[in-house]
Amino acid sequence: MTATTDGSTGAPRPRAAAASATTGVAPGADAVLGAARQAAERGVGHLLARQDAEGWWKGDLETNVTMDAEDLMLRQFLGIQDQKTLRAAGLFIRGEQRDDGTWATFYGGPGELSTTIEAYVALRLAGDRPEDAHMARASAWIRAQGGIAAARVFTRIWLALFGWWKWDDLPELPPELIFLPKWVPLNIYDFGCWARQTIVPLTVVSAKRPVRPAPFALDELHTDALRPNPVKPLAPVASWDGVFQRLDKVLHAYHKVAPRKLRRTAMRSAARWIVERQENDGCWGGIQPPAVYSVIALHLLGYDLQHPVMRAGLESLDRFAVWREDGARMIEACQSPVWDTCLAVIALADAGVPADHPALVRAVDWMLDEEITRPGDWAVRRPGLPPGGWAFEFHNDNYPDIDDTAEVILALRRVQHPQQDRVDAAIARGVRWNLGMQSKNGAWGAFDADNTSAFPNRLPFCDFGEVIDPPSADVTAHVVEMLAYEGKSHDPRTRRGIEWLLAEQEANGAWFGRWGVNYVYGTGSVVPALTAAGIPASHPAIRRAVGWLESVQNDDGGWGEDLRSYGETEWMGRGPSTASQTAWALLALLAAGERDGKAVERGIAWLAETQREDGSWDEPYFTGTGFPRDFSINYHLYRQVFPLTALGRYVHGEPFSPNCTKGS
Repeated sequence: MTATTDGSTGAPRPRAAAASATTGVAPGADAVLGAARQAAERGVGHLLARQDAEGWWKGDLETNVTMDAEDLMLRQFLGIQDQKTLRAAGLFIRGEQRDDGTWATFYGGPGELSTTIEAYVALRLAGDRPEDAHMARASAWIRAQGGIAAARVFTRIWLALFGWWKWDDLPELPPELIFLPKWVPLNIYDFGCWARQTIVPLTVVSAKRPVRPAPFALDELHTDALRPNPVKPLAPVASWDGVFQRLDKVLHAYHKVAPRKLRRTAMRSAARWIVERQENDGCWGGIQPPAVYSVIALHLLGYDLQHPVMRAGLESLDRFAVWREDGARMIEACQSPVWDTCLAVIALADAGVPADHPALVRAVDWMLDEEITRPGDWAVRRPGLPPGGWAFEFHNDNYPDIDDTAEVILALRRVQHPQQDRVDAAIARGVRWNLGMQSKNGAWGAFDADNTSAFPNRLPFCDFGEVIDPPSADVTAHVVEMLAYEGKSHDPRTRRGIEWLLAEQEANGAWFGRWGVNYVYGTGSVVPALTAAGIPASHPAIRRAVGWLESVQNDDGGWGEDLRSYGETEWMGRGPSTASQTAWALLALLAAGERDGKAVERGIAWLAETQREDGSWDEPYFTGTGFPRDFSINYHLYRQVFPLTALGRYVHGEPFSPNCTKGS
């Protein structure tokens, strides 16, 4: 039997034994248990075979075609377009078009206007003609939805770069924003890290208002080409929307009279801020959107394409490309090796791989090398907190995140490493940093503490998704679970996190999932954390969660939830069964003591039956979340790691018992 480790000593200890056929398991459970063992063994083999020689795992991170479209528009703007890239990107974008001519933001989802506009423009750049049948369907649908005028701000910014939209008809974003101190509302640190990294370079673009020669017209995307942006009435002055709309008008007026010296100083400060945050691999924040806008901003400020900063930035963007066997080229919004690696280690350990297995030791070596031990932007709100944590990506030292740090620690504790002192020291730094990043309400956000200002989301400019980073149930749950594993269940800070989680439960028993879809993910994160921290399975909150999960189980035995649940309550816990979401539900039910229940038996049977011969699972549906309602993710490794974790815990038992933790 695999051993886990005690948070206080690092010594291996056995985990709780699973029930057997002689302990009252329901009829038919023997067959399910046998199938689960076989599925787990195949899953282990598949996952081990996918490990990189350096010790990490990384699955493709699939989002939507705006990544590919904006990559082509960037190349057009910089004058570095090439036919090979055009052909490959065009092949991928065409392949993602729906029958009605639109493009969606997630598999099986409805057509989305801004995504469809950007895809259409990209295909025009790739040589597709407006009269081609697939293009005509797209343009007709775009016009029916209100045309370019109804698109999001980011889409219209891209079009403004080529004169397809007027800069005067876009919200103003002055570079002087960089000067606002952190105590003033709407300073750059009021925005979530992903938003501030995007907004700072866009202040330069907004000030410069560049226009490159358009290679073609886009009249077919307007409802009326002679009047492309009809005037819209302002919201009432007494409303927040009305206030910020009028503030935008003031900023437009300021753009015309801004003191030149002040503006130049602001843009230089923005450039310095951008360059200081470039990562060692040339990217910014390890994600594609800030990198794209940073390259544009610096180019507008005089950085030529051969400048080391620019050259490294462009090379980093090329590394986001996934070339497929058919010649298509897909752009990842970011890459997830740290996240994928810690989840893979947890899955393998919980599925019975020995704690000293060479693959796990290699993974720990790699994760230890990825630890971030210098301050980043998080230190603006926590200036006295010593660093120590992990980011999501290969290179993102400015923005370690609380979620990755918690899960990495959980993974490290599952492995017997020859340099245990080194492991323990890294864990101690990570625990200290996570505790220090707790928000005032007792919960945890993803990247920053107390990033909860209500103002940024109200700006007319910020219509592209979530722009703040408030605490969430899933991140808080992962931290609480980690703290319980480290023997800190009774620490007052852990108890505050538990109290916050209990207060956040929905009336139906579920929890909202910020970074995964959606209530199934939230519930699948919170229940194991609460039980690990000593909340008994008989607690009313746990029983309500069990009842909700059982009520939304699909007839085939699996679980699924459509991304539309973020805005439409009828989709809560509803959708085609997926491997990852079925696993999340099972992890909650198993933690709640429901191993012998019919719902668990049916869920485990579904996982075993849907596994492919090579030990993997197929999952076209998007079960990851970037921004609720706006940006969805298909993590290609989710379909492997989470089912294997659930199967492992069904076969071998929970990874540790709350009774074994050392209270502090």
